[in-house]
Amino acid sequence: MTAPQYRLDGPGDAPVVVLGPSLGTSMDLWLPQLPALARSWRVLRYDLPGHGGAPAPDRPFTVDDLAGGILALLDGLGIERAAYAGVSLGGAVGTALALRAPARVGSLVLACTSPRFGDPGPWRDRAALVRREGVGPVARSAAARWFTPAFADAEPYVAMLRATDPEGYAACCDALAGFDATGRLGGVRAPTLVIAGAQDGPTPPRGHADRLAGGIPGARLAVIEGAGHLANAERPAAVTGEITAHLDRTWKGHDR
Repeated sequence: MTAPQYRLDGPGDAPVVVLGPSLGTSMDLWLPQLPALARSWRVLRYDLPGHGGAPAPDRPFTVDDLAGGILALLDGLGIERAAYAGVSLGGAVGTALALRAPARVGSLVLACTSPRFGDPGPWRDRAALVRREGVGPVARSAAARWFTPAFADAEPYVAMLRATDPEGYAACCDALAGFDATGRLGGVRAPTLVIAGAQDGPTPPRGHADRLAGGIPGARLAVIEGAGHLANAERPAAVTGEITAHLDRTWKGHDR
C-alpha cells in the first residue's frame, strides 16, 4: 500500500512518534496531545484512506496493508525506528505494525482498541450502509458511540466523520471486519501501554483492552475514568500524561 498523507511537528532531531487516528476521524484527533508530545518528540501524524482529505481508496485493503503503508512512509522519510500510538483502528494498525516489523517499533501505545473488533457481520453491514447512503447515518450516531453523555465538545470530531469519503470509511470498516490478532499478540516485542476508556462502548476494557494487555508480553493497562471511545479527546490531560510517561520510560530514540 502507498504511504499515507501525513504531517510532521516537533524538533527535527528528536525521536519519532507516529500517531494513528480512529475510523471516521483525521490526524487532528491528536491535536489535544500535540503540544506536549511535540516538545520532546518528532510527531508524525497520518490520515487513513479517504479521511482528512486523503485520497479515497481504489481497491480493498486490510489492516496489515495499512501497516505496510506506515512502513512505506517511514522508509520514505528515512526513519529507521519509531514509537507508535494509535486510537481504535489506528491502534489496530499499530498492533499489525509491531507484529510485521518488530525491529521498527521502539515503543507502542494502543488506545481504545482491540485485537478483534467483534463479529465481522456488523462491520460489513455498516460498510454497505455507508456505500448506499453516505456517512450521514453513522455521523448522526457518532457522538453517542464515541463519548460519554457528559462530554459537550463532540461536534469537531463528528465534523471529521461528516467530511470523510464514504468509500474510505466503508473500506476501513471492511478492514476492521477482517482483523484478528488475538492469537498473535505474544509476538509483540515493543514495550506496550494499553489505554482504555472506562465507559468505552465500542471497545470496553473488559474483552478488548484486557485481552491486549493480557496477551502482549509485559504490557501495562491504564483505564481512564470518565472517558468513552475517543478517550484522548474526552480526557486529554489524563491520556496525555499516560502517553508521555510511557514514552519517557521507553522511547528516547535509542536502539533497544
